[in-house]
Amino acid sequence: MAVLRTILTIILILVSIAFTVIVLMQEGKAAGLGAISGAAETYWGKNKGRSMEGALVKLTTVLGVVFMVLSIILNINF
Repeated sequence: MAVLRTILTIILILVSIAFTVIVLMQEGKAAGLGAISGAAETYWGKNKGRSMEGALVKLTTVLGVVFMVLSIILNINF
């Protein structure tokens, strides 16, 4: 069991580093405030889910879930 705990801890550390990097790569929500002033939607604004920013948001969600699950598993005394 000690080997499994060590492997899961290493995976948790790697996920934490990747999670931090992905969050820092995202642009702020203030960049999308052009819609308030009436700025026209651009092609990239309409297709944000298919852009790099959309991929980063999805990856952030996946890494967040993996981080939470690994944290819970490592805190269970097995």
